[in-house]
Amino acid sequence: MSLFDNYFAFATTVFMGLLAIVNPISAIPVFLELTSYMDKKAKRNIATKSVLIAFCIIVVFSVAGKLIFHVFGITLAALRVTGGILVFVIGYEMVRSKEETAQAQKLGDQPVKADQGISVAITPLAMPLLAGPGAITTSMSYSAAKDLTHLAIVMVVYAIICYITYLLFIAGERIVRIIGTNVMMVVTKMMGLILAVIGVQMLALGIKELFNL
Repeated sequence: MSLFDNYFAFATTVFMGLLAIVNPISAIPVFLELTSYMDKKAKRNIATKSVLIAFCIIVVFSVAGKLIFHVFGITLAALRVTGGILVFVIGYEMVRSKEETAQAQKLGDQPVKADQGISVAITPLAMPLLAGPGAITTSMSYSAAKDLTHLAIVMVVYAIICYITYLLFIAGERIVRIIGTNVMMVVTKMMGLILAVIGVQMLALGIKELFNL
């Protein structure tokens, strides 16, 4: 049975893939640093806006995926191959390097005031942290898989991830105090491993379809 013929297996794969790519736990330090000068109400507002904007970005790319394929003459198999490589590279870098931590520190170098919140919600929180190239490529690949049911599954799964991210942002300070930075690093590397495996799976499926194996 194909992955796309089993809705539960499909939803689980999409959830694990997008969760590993978005990796909301690793985004917590960035959110806390960028909103450090804001009160609780402003932080909640930024958290809400960031996840809503990220969700809208994914919806646009997922819904318009087939149109983009048609206009540019792109095949789903080619997208899966490219997306698989991209997702694998992202996961591999998460496992072996500290680039993500360095990026988070760089993004938080400059203080952000409450009246600048909307720009913070758009960049870097919504894009590229929550709806970056990896998430866009993965959502487009899965959304264009077969029919509207698969598209709806991708949208619901990403909405759930956005809600989880929102909750983590709101509880970010308590989470950091409880689990510590070392545990957060371990979780990030585990997500990277899962992401690399999913990238290989996407690549293999794309190659199989591209060459009619």
